[in-house]
Amino acid sequence: MKKLQFEIKSLEEALNYASKELRINKEFIEINVVDKKTLLGFTKAYIVEACVTVDPAEIGYKTLKELFDNMQLDAQIEMRRRNDREVSYSINTSENPLLIGKNGKTLENIQFYIRNIVNLYSEEHLIVLVDIGGYKENRKKQLEILATKTAKEVARTRVEAKLYPMNAYERRIIHTKLSDWRDVSTISEGEGQSRHLVIKPKRR
Repeated sequence: MKKLQFEIKSLEEALNYASKELRINKEFIEINVVDKKTLLGFTKAYIVEACVTVDPAEIGYKTLKELFDNMQLDAQIEMRRRNDREVSYSINTSENPLLIGKNGKTLENIQFYIRNIVNLYSEEHLIVLVDIGGYKENRKKQLEILATKTAKEVARTRVEAKLYPMNAYERRIIHTKLSDWRDVSTISEGEGQSRHLVIKPKRR
């Protein structure tokens, strides 16, 4: 649960201050008095703790639902908690291609937006994954096939191979797939949208 402790002169202002500092709606914050500062018997200030009262994963679900409702799209959203640090949302709509976008760019932007919203409400940074129409699962299979095929060629020829630019999520899939290979290693090179993976032969 995300918390914030601070000193304030008026309890009436505590909720407004906490909402501004946490950047969270006041309805999801609870204020508790931890201590008081007094002078000659009069309370001069309060030490209070503001606690977020809502599950960050549920906020992600609610935000996605509102997003699709505003777009007038009928969407089925399935939320899964893989562990304490990771939550995923699987979505299906009548407009999956539109929401995925070219090369998954629109989907990537939706995930970025939801990740930022969810982590506003979380004390620890959460891994947030959003998939639409199984696009990422299919993309993962394609990338793993590409990784295996390219790695075999690199291991055979002893010549490194540079893959096309990919986002961090896609690069991580290939890194993970080849992490236990004895004959090749992977390294990311380049900056920004040009960042790509290079599969290199290991020295024998």
